[in-house]
Parts: sequence; C-alpha cells; structure tokens
Amino acid sequence: MFEPIPARRAFEEVCQQIRARVASGALKKGDKLPPERSLAEQLGVSRLAIREALRSLENAGIVELQRGPKGGAFIRGGSDEKLTQLMQDMLDLGTIPLSDLTEARIFILDSVTRLACERATEEDLDALEENVRLNEEVVESGDANARLQQAGEFYRHLAAATKNKALIIVVKSLTDIMRTVLSKMELYPSKELTQSRRRLMQQLRQRNPDRAAAEMRAHLQKLHDHVSTHSKSRNLLNSSEVVTSLDLEL
Repeated sequence: MFEPIPARRAFEEVCQQIRARVASGALKKGDKLPPERSLAEQLGVSRLAIREALRSLENAGIVELQRGPKGGAFIRGGSDEKLTQLMQDMLDLGTIPLSDLTEARIFILDSVTRLACERATEEDLDALEENVRLNEEVVESGDANARLQQAGEFYRHLAAATKNKALIIVVKSLTDIMRTVLSKMELYPSKELTQSRRRLMQQLRQRNPDRAAAEMRAHLQKLHDHVSTHSKSRNLLNSSEVVTSLDLEL
C-alpha cells in the first residue's frame, strides 16, 4: 500500500505519502488508515514517526484520531478552521494589512451577492429574511455581541445561497476573522445595518444582481474606508479610536 522511505525527516515523508494518496483518490473521506504498527512496517519508519505524522495531519484537518476499541486514524473532509487561523495569524503578524482584508472582502461579497441573486431558493431567501428580523431584535436590545453574531450569520446564509462550496468556506473564514477584529473594537447598536439588509433583500427577491451587489458594496465600503483612512497596519486593531463616531458594521 505504501512505499518504504528514508529515515531523514520521516514524519514529513509519511505525511506526504498520505496526502498523495488522498489527492489521487486512493484514500477518501471516512477511510480508516492501517494501525500504527502496520503503517510503520509498510513505510519502514518508527512508530514515533507515524505518531508525529498523524498529529500533524490531525492539526491540518486531514485526519481525525478516534479513541477506543473502534478508534484509529480516519480521513476527514478537511477543516475551514485552518484557513481561518492562517489568515488570522497573517493579519495579527501584519503580513496582511486589515485594509487589504476589508478591500478583498468587498470584491468577494460582491460576487457572492450576484451569484446568490441567481441561485437562491425561496428557502434561502426566507432564511435571510429571518436573520434580518433577528438582527433587528438584537439591535433594539442593545446587545453588541448578539448583533455581531447575527450580522455574521447573514453572510453565511448568503454564501450558502450560492451553492458554491469554495465560496461558502471563504466567506465563513472572512466572517469569523472580521467578527474577531470587530469584537476588539467598541461597537454601538445601529439600525443602519437592518435598513441596508432590508434593501438588499428587496433586490435579492427581485433577482436584480446589479442593485443587490451595489447595496452590499456600499455597506462594506464604509468599514473599508474608515480602516484605510486611519491606518494600514495591524496597530489599528489595538486602537481605541477605531470606532468612536461611526456605527461600523460587520
């Protein structure tokens, strides 16, 4: 099943062989890898190298390690959390300026909105409408954390309406990151978000991609402009002046 490999950097070579078999389709989601001892014998490496490799693949979201009599190492479908963490780390380290992230988000969600306008089912639109209603409730309640949560859920519903798995994952990652960023800022309850969402919903219902995308861009541009004006460095995340006179929305 596997080929013996040199001892040098053995665990990385083990990872590479398993990844290669996943890429070729020989290993699929849900498949169980051979026991640790068997893998070590097939690959000609120590069991320690196998354990290191499995931990590495588990951290990458490729393998799930289950305990118990029926446990073992199983191929999983990957994890969007890894993409989110990678982007979050790059943002925190200053590799990606916050203004670059908010700019990219505008273009990505423009496309998502247009695609959702074409592909959304009535069930998708109803879910979005319900989110707008819930958002209105939390805005009235003044609960900033709940408002941030509901705002993020809207983007997830919108991405789901595209029926594009790649976009769903990217939007989820961007939304999770922006929620983390904005949770560090002082947030004020605002009715502006609900009003914008209702206008957007009207255009989605009417299947008007240009107007729907324009509404989305206008909404997201506000945050991007504010970020760009103040700073293009990660220091903005630690600044208490980020939200002082603006009702910035997710």
